[in-house]
Amino acid sequence: MSEDINVKDGLRESATFDRTTMTEIRRAAETGIYDIRGFGAKRKLPHFDDLLFLGASMSRYPLEGYREKCNTSVTLGTRHAKKPIVLDIPVTIAGMSFGALSANAKEALGRGASLMGTSTTTGDGGMTPEERGQSSKLVYQYLPSRYGMNPDDLRKADAIEVVLGQGAKPGGGGMLLGQKITDRVAKMRTLPMGVDQRSACRHPDWTGPDDLAIKIQELREITDWQVPIYIKVGATRTYYDVKLAVKAGADVIVVDGMQGGTAATQDVFIEHVGIPTLAAIPQAVQALQEMGMHRKVQLIVSGGIRNGADVAKCMALGADAVAIGTAALVALGCNHPKYDEEFKKIGSAAGFYDDYHEGKDPAGISTQDPELMKRLDPVEAGRKLANYLNVLTLEAQTLARACGKNDLRNLEPEDLVALTVESAAMARVPLAGTSWIPGQKY
Repeated sequence: MSEDINVKDGLRESATFDRTTMTEIRRAAETGIYDIRGFGAKRKLPHFDDLLFLGASMSRYPLEGYREKCNTSVTLGTRHAKKPIVLDIPVTIAGMSFGALSANAKEALGRGASLMGTSTTTGDGGMTPEERGQSSKLVYQYLPSRYGMNPDDLRKADAIEVVLGQGAKPGGGGMLLGQKITDRVAKMRTLPMGVDQRSACRHPDWTGPDDLAIKIQELREITDWQVPIYIKVGATRTYYDVKLAVKAGADVIVVDGMQGGTAATQDVFIEHVGIPTLAAIPQAVQALQEMGMHRKVQLIVSGGIRNGADVAKCMALGADAVAIGTAALVALGCNHPKYDEEFKKIGSAAGFYDDYHEGKDPAGISTQDPELMKRLDPVEAGRKLANYLNVLTLEAQTLARACGKNDLRNLEPEDLVALTVESAAMARVPLAGTSWIPGQKY
């Protein structure tokens, strides 16, 4: 029998009050303030590793990997936009703000996405010239704070994403602490330098879906109906939110699960609000199907996407594309071991660093420190991101061909089984070795 990791020298640790919990209680008692951090949920959640593909054998016909094509392109915004976005791969870069990230990081994201023929997204705080200049396809986020909102920049975008929520903090607003509010950031956001900034948790000029429909009409008029309008929601009551977003006139729905990252918010928010990405996708797809809008209104899924298997599983569950944030930053060099000694100096370690709000990132990514920013070469970092995106695509194609599919969007729930009862119920696919889908009526 394996040794209990909570037992040491005959002493048994509490499963409820473990060392991490007691450390947090002591921290709260000392400081009197909740813990603020970045990254995403760290608790173990049902995720895509709990699903497996059923490769072809006698009953299915696989495709030859090096001779038979598997399409990866996807078109977003076909419902209303005169100029839908055509992506070469179904992996996009999620919204991350200039302010939370350095200008070099934003430029690198644009470069990497462009090399692979996909899009990147601005984030809170507006559009930078570096990002627009290096992004062949750029989505402009329209957020509750309106920080950096510029109608001229909005018209330069290839799509507009109206953000109603974020997976790491649905129902809450963002934070950008004063140490990252430099002169440039302050001017873009019309804020005083060095003062903590909190973004609003809801839009100031509407209170419900009917008002949202009017706002979407305004945005279409500003852009002459040229570009797609996305609506992004944090995964909570996903079934209802998606239906309301479609009714309001969205071209594309973005659903962000609780494994999604953030630059800064309360730890209690990250760990205890929202639902796992795995649970959100079937709800979104069901809502679209019931409205006769699946594939007509495209679905982008984000929150914890790490590899090509995750991409393929999202698409098998009904997504048209995925968005990555944390993984893209890791590809740029976030939490790289070569900075481990410097991480230790600021009380962290490579692979554990989540204090993005402090602006001390040794990798030059989540900082506004001019000296630290110099460490990130946007050209080299963009190349690494492009390599990573290419690997995600190749891996997803490999799995699709194994299932006999010549297009990633031909993957379907029938290609999947689950390893646990929880993941089977959430993903609405059978438990492996059975035909049982927990919670389904027969």
